[in-house]
Amino acid sequence: MTDAMQRPLSNTNSGDVANTNSGDVAFNQTTLLRGGEALALEPVVDRFALSFAPGKTGSEIQSALGSATLTPILGQALFELQAEPDRLRDLVQALWQSGQMTCGSPVYELRCSPGTLVYPTDQLTIQFRESLTSERMQQIAASAGLRILKLISGVPKAFVFQIRTTSIVNPLQLAAALMQNSEIVLVEPNVAVMIQPCYRPRESDYGKQWYLHHEGGEGLAAGSHIFAEAAWNMTRGKRSITVAVVDTQIDLTHPDFQSEGKIVAPADLQARNAPAQNDKHGTAIAQIAVADETGKGMVGVAPGCALMPIRIGPFIDDQTIEQISQWAIDKGADVLCCGWNAAAIYFPLSLRQRVALTQAATQGRDGRGCVIVFAAGNANRPIDGVVNEQGWTDQVLQGNTRWLNGFAVHPDVLTVAACNSLNQKSMASNWGNGISVVAPSGSGLPMIYSQRIGQLPTTPQVTDPQTGRSLDWNSLATAATSVLLGGTSAASAIVAGVAALVLSINPDLTAETVRQILEQTADRMIDRLPDPQLGLSLGGYDENRYSAWFGYGKVNAIKAVQMAQRLSMPLPLPYRWVTYAQSKRLEIPDGNAQGITSTIQVAAAELVCDIEVVVDIEHDFLGDLELSLIPPWGKAIPLQSRSLGRLTSLKTTYSLENTLWLKTVLNRSAQGNWQLKLVDAIPSNQGYLRRWQLNLGV
Repeated sequence: MTDAMQRPLSNTNSGDVANTNSGDVAFNQTTLLRGGEALALEPVVDRFALSFAPGKTGSEIQSALGSATLTPILGQALFELQAEPDRLRDLVQALWQSGQMTCGSPVYELRCSPGTLVYPTDQLTIQFRESLTSERMQQIAASAGLRILKLISGVPKAFVFQIRTTSIVNPLQLAAALMQNSEIVLVEPNVAVMIQPCYRPRESDYGKQWYLHHEGGEGLAAGSHIFAEAAWNMTRGKRSITVAVVDTQIDLTHPDFQSEGKIVAPADLQARNAPAQNDKHGTAIAQIAVADETGKGMVGVAPGCALMPIRIGPFIDDQTIEQISQWAIDKGADVLCCGWNAAAIYFPLSLRQRVALTQAATQGRDGRGCVIVFAAGNANRPIDGVVNEQGWTDQVLQGNTRWLNGFAVHPDVLTVAACNSLNQKSMASNWGNGISVVAPSGSGLPMIYSQRIGQLPTTPQVTDPQTGRSLDWNSLATAATSVLLGGTSAASAIVAGVAALVLSINPDLTAETVRQILEQTADRMIDRLPDPQLGLSLGGYDENRYSAWFGYGKVNAIKAVQMAQRLSMPLPLPYRWVTYAQSKRLEIPDGNAQGITSTIQVAAAELVCDIEVVVDIEHDFLGDLELSLIPPWGKAIPLQSRSLGRLTSLKTTYSLENTLWLKTVLNRSAQGNWQLKLVDAIPSNQGYLRRWQLNLGV
């Protein structure tokens, strides 16, 4: 890269930014700040992400690039320039000097997710400390060459800025420099990442739609369907209930969507991106959920409901998720169906994405919330967990590897895994804490899509634990015939259709209540066979009636509709608060990754309806600390990342309003030991916990 590209803050880092731009910036240039974490990156030497000046388009500039490839990533807002490394430097410098380029950055690959390419945009999310004045915030932004685009609703002192400077600026390096300012709580670059469809459709008709209803047969276990016919006796869906299908392409001329009032408020969020050739994924998802009864072909789970097609491109960024959320809120979507996830092994959501999903789940449907359904993914990996990886091509993954699907673990998302026609886990289906329910789908092989990755190992040597006979993975994959269905996105479409039937019976239900209905009425299914690839046996249930493979069980349409009919109003709000406190002063071990815990014991077994965690901490440098709450069932909930900078006193309350992950404790028993875990990750600074308090609404 040129000197200007290596020193992107040279002309913009005056004033406050200059004071924070220490020698660490060069290192942080390959670090992505996201979701309270710092994700390590590797630059891709032959690709560059860039934004053009207003009025300039990729087609106008392509002619001057010769053999270099210019590919739209986010419509006309962001492009990928690909060329030989030496020539790439010259092209980028020429584009900048000509005034055609406004912002640019190398394309990066996530170290924790080999093959996942990250495209920085010209936007930064910044959350300032609540004590800052407007004048001070403007001064900090101006010193970094930023102009405000918008306020992030519901988050205090949080804004989206656009980079507008007089030198080439790497957004990741600028974000790292700004995070050194103790007046700033959070800085996140807006990055684009490719989406990964979770299903490959096949042609079918109702006679083959065993997942709706069947009377048994070869490869069909009793009760492996969703009992749709019984539910249809109560409702086949009302046109006033709308399912928004978010996908890369939906055929609006398809015969299954031509009845009066079927399609409402279609949106094309990537109008300038050419659609993928022969892409039928979105059309199939929409068919599974809401296809009309036409007398031929197939029928949807909720054929009477309306369809809101929302087309996205092959890449998503913060703005795309915000657009999806706002469109669903403004146009009255009742259910959001997303049969995809980020094409990444480890990818947490940004603040903007987390807030956007929460807004749709709480502000949609006139405050009752949109039911947001996401597919779990098809890699046979945890949505949040560690797997000892072996056998990958070129050993791109080796040893203990952390997997994270940020969309699937969002507390306002109803995440759907897949089972097959034999009432077993679909071999490709992702799993883990955060799965709500499963729905029938196929038995395809595990897969992960990426731009730069080897093949996921799909042909391991496995042995039948009962007979000792060697088994072939491919024969296992076809043991249970599954027509039409092919992954967790098909399962998510089924659940979206059942949610639409539930709302057709009782439209006054909140999104959270719909989720609870689907979980409480799900059929518990047990799979005692170990997973043939990883050898795990997670098909049972714990004391909370929860399974790592199946969540709360297989969705049951008739039971869900019947419960919805019985409920005349949302679940009651907390009627009383109970307070527990731990006032024992606790010294926090310095530079100890294991940290220390303080325990509060709760004897009452009532269900938690609301929660607050109050902390009082003194520390020489709070930026060293990480805080988490460990409820009685052991799944840690992050409260505070290492983003407090030079502050020395922390007296604050973590609640459902400002800490999304606390929602995971709702409707679970309060009984047991609740622990506050504190980790001082960096040596040299001392501190202690003065007291903490647990307020439970029961």
